[in-house]
Formats: sequence, C-alpha cells, structure tokens
Amino acid sequence: MKKGYIWTAVTVFYVLFIFSHSMKPADISSEDSGRVLELIQKAFKSWEINAPWVTEHVIRKAAHFSEYALLGVLLWNCLPACGFDPQVRWLIHVTAGCVVPLLDETIQLFVPGRSGQVGDIWIDCFGVAFGTLLGAAGLMVRKRAMDGRIKRRAK
Repeated sequence: MKKGYIWTAVTVFYVLFIFSHSMKPADISSEDSGRVLELIQKAFKSWEINAPWVTEHVIRKAAHFSEYALLGVLLWNCLPACGFDPQVRWLIHVTAGCVVPLLDETIQLFVPGRSGQVGDIWIDCFGVAFGTLLGAAGLMVRKRAMDGRIKRRAK
C-alpha cells in the first residue's frame, strides 16, 4: 500500500504542475513555448532538416498532448497500486482523464490573455488515452519478460 501512496503523491503533484502552467499569463506562456520552439528549430537545422511546419501553435498542441499522455501513464500506475477493484479503477481513470483537462481549460478562462479551448480538452483527453495505452503496453512487456524468466528457470 506504501507504493500506492507514492504513486498517488506523484500523480497529484503532476496535476498541480499542469494546473500551474495554466495559471501563467499569456505572455509568459508564449515565451515558454517560444524557447521550446527555438530549441526544436535549432535541432532540426543541425540535422539539416527543413521544418517550416514546426510553429508555436504546433509546439503548444504537442505540449498539451504529451503532458496528458504522461498523466495517463501516471494514472495507469497509480490506481492499481492503490488497490482499487478493476471496475472502480477504470471509473476513476476515465473520470480523472476527462475532468483534469476540463478543469485545466477552465482555469485558463480566468488568466489574463488566456482562453479555455474545447479543442485542447479533446487533445488532452486523447493524450490521456495514449498514455494509458503506453502504460498497458509497458505492463504487457513486463509480464512477457517475467513469463520468459519463469519458463527459463523451470527448464
């Protein structure tokens, strides 16, 4: 059960991290995205790749997707560690995967220069779903590796 507390704490702090980004005023958030855009453009140039499609808008949407994919992975690991039944675990997982993005975008309605976007809620929810799939795939890989070790020991 101690493992459940650790996963829960990490997940809660990560949600607070997400919300803290939503509380940044538009100019500061745009500066952050601009710095990331600059790094990515430099990387592409160093690889001699022309990528005019990499814009601040693309960076922002990719950030939404990836930060929520990580939330999906955290939820995948957190809820079983807390000892919930599978049906309850899925209910909490899906609810959190929808409510956190909704709250995140709602927070932005009250921040200067920011706005809550329905499209971002969808991107976030798909990010959670993708992270959940990554968590499930990781579990399958671990189980197969364990099964292989058990079979080798049995021989």
